[in-house]
Amino acid sequence: MTDVDTAVGPTVVQRWRSARWVALALVVIVGVAALSTYLTAPRPGGRMDPASTSPEGARALVTLLRDHGVDVIAADDIAAVERAARPGTLLVVVQTFHLFDDDVLRRLAGLPGDRLLVEPVSRTRENLAPEIRLHGATTFGGAKPDCDLREAERAGEVQFGLSDAYEASGDVPVTRCYDGALVRYSRDGRDVTVVGTADVMTNEGLLKEGNAALAMNLAGTRPRMIWYAPQHSEGGDESGGGATLFDLIPNQVTWIVWQLCLVVALVALWKGRRIGPLVAEQLPVVVRASETVEGRGRLYRSRRARDRAAEALRTATLQRLLPRLGLGQGAQPQAVVQAVAERSGLDSQAVAHTLFGPPPPTDPFLVNLAHELDTIERQVAQS
Repeated sequence: MTDVDTAVGPTVVQRWRSARWVALALVVIVGVAALSTYLTAPRPGGRMDPASTSPEGARALVTLLRDHGVDVIAADDIAAVERAARPGTLLVVVQTFHLFDDDVLRRLAGLPGDRLLVEPVSRTRENLAPEIRLHGATTFGGAKPDCDLREAERAGEVQFGLSDAYEASGDVPVTRCYDGALVRYSRDGRDVTVVGTADVMTNEGLLKEGNAALAMNLAGTRPRMIWYAPQHSEGGDESGGGATLFDLIPNQVTWIVWQLCLVVALVALWKGRRIGPLVAEQLPVVVRASETVEGRGRLYRSRRARDRAAEALRTATLQRLLPRLGLGQGAQPQAVVQAVAERSGLDSQAVAHTLFGPPPPTDPFLVNLAHELDTIERQVAQS
């Protein structure tokens, strides 16, 4: 027995010494990778969310304002806005699709300080900026301010894209810039500014010419700013709970999950040594077109790439429409919109919004865009 132990013992010890360094290296690699992923992962969030680093978020603008000394207060609900509101404060209201309750709008209208409304819906605009009205839409790439508003003059040319345009609805003087995409008027000692599109303030939009300067100039007019971008509908009753899904999970479940992760890692290390080298093998594969379309759609949906999905739908529709309209591939958007409106009988502003508008903010809007593109294509084909 002594001879056997002497023969077997060194071999086991040597294997353990070699294996422990490999295990330690794997632990270090996994730890560094996990830490790097956590630090560089994008912060999810809704459109114009001040904490979101997605292309549609507003983290970049909020960070720039804070770096320039502006006290930015991110309000999650109307109660937080009321607590922070005071004279000399700028209230920035975005994501107005969720503001349809009359009580919430009345409470916002009664708050002191200046206002900056970004891409407001009609109901919000009528309550918070009653001195202006919608004046169609404007489409341009780089536009000059063409006004005496200091914030616009300092920003210069801006890449708005498709934006709502506004004009005065009463006797109060209104300053119109960028063909009405940016307007401002003063009443009762308060400046009210309205911007027709939110794209100029998103993380992705700030990279375009002049957009960052204009967004900084408009949102940084006061040393204290309240950023109100509701990500859900607010009603008059605010008694609902704010618990998230993770708050409802018991603590024991968290420990079970960590134990399962440890077991999976150990099994992977145990079984990993049995995996042989990869073998390349060419196989004839035939993929149906419908499967390709469905697969790409699922990828777009999993990454919430509604902007790329909308661009693909619009590009495909234009490729089929241009030959029917007798236009070339390099036709300008204005010419395409005019030709489609004449052939289909649809309103030119609606056609421009459908073919060259901003990306849809939600999945239902994307589905509605697909239906509108089908309608336009069908009416042009039948004309």
